[in-house]
Amino acid sequence: MRHAFLLALLFVVATPVGAADTAVGKPGEVRTAIFAGGCFWCIEADFEKLPGVVAVESGYTAGRTVNPTYEQVSSGSTGHTEAVRVSYDARRISYVQLLDFFWRHIDPTVRNRQFCDVGSQYRSGIYWQDDFERKAAHGSRDALLASGKLPRIETEIAAASVFYPAEEYHQDYYRKNAVRYSYYRLSCGRDARIRQIWGDG
Repeated sequence: MRHAFLLALLFVVATPVGAADTAVGKPGEVRTAIFAGGCFWCIEADFEKLPGVVAVESGYTAGRTVNPTYEQVSSGSTGHTEAVRVSYDARRISYVQLLDFFWRHIDPTVRNRQFCDVGSQYRSGIYWQDDFERKAAHGSRDALLASGKLPRIETEIAAASVFYPAEEYHQDYYRKNAVRYSYYRLSCGRDARIRQIWGDG
């Protein structure tokens, strides 16, 4: 967790006095954050294992078409990317910690793809919903680049737009279809590539 501490410290140091106050929620407050990390089955499964996360919903965002279907998004014609909306207890986990977790569960070095899935509909992204999230997202990216850990970062950082929940059969897919999901994740090489980039720690 040393990396997470250093990342949080870098952000606090770079944040004006008073601005970090918005990172601390009120007792029992549930907030949301929107991320895209390739196949939403996988990034949903990752976030749902994180302490402090209340729920994760798969969906589509950052596109043009109203109420897109999975088939439309998969064709790459709507501009959307597969994404997740993370609901989290702001007293148990911070947005900065979510960012750190997100980076370490994707491949930020590639454009318009994640692992075996290719196309703009699988691009990685951080979609900020307020000024605090915007500064935190850019700050975390800049800290990663400054660390020299990655040669480049292609992950999109943009203002959040409409998030459309995916069809019900996509929600908690890793639980509903455990065998098929496990085969897909293994054959896609997701975890192997993540270990290659980030190591086992």
